Amino acid sequence: MVDQATGEIICTAHGKGKQHDFNIFKTSKVRLKEDIECLGDKGYQGIHKIHAFSRIPKKKPRGGQLSLEEKKSNQELAKVRIVGEHINRKLKIFKILSDRYRNRRKRFSLRFNLIAALYNYELLLNKTESA
Repeated sequence: MVDQATGEIICTAHGKGKQHDFNIFKTSKVRLKEDIECLGDKGYQGIHKIHAFSRIPKKKPRGGQLSLEEKKSNQELAKVRIVGEHINRKLKIFKILSDRYRNRRKRFSLRFNLIAALYNYELLLNKTESA
């Protein structure tokens, strides 16, 4: 989870092997306050059952088209979500997150959290240098 305003990583969750992001979100014990907006991609269908204040893009109906209004709202949501996608890109610079993990599974969460902490520390350094 990422704070959209600051770009800081708030918390992390992971699963065993290949698991969909939404399944990891559902099985994790992380729950959001009701006033926090949750942004997801098209794979997060059904998130409204878990968190009412959430937004996902509208999917094109089978054999149909999206209206201009729906396309516009999808583009606006993508402009907001891009912050999180850029953070994913920054984290995947560490090859341990982009390649197959071949070490002990017990240590993966520790290493992932350390990488997230390094990212947050670098973010803090950049803010203090520019100030």
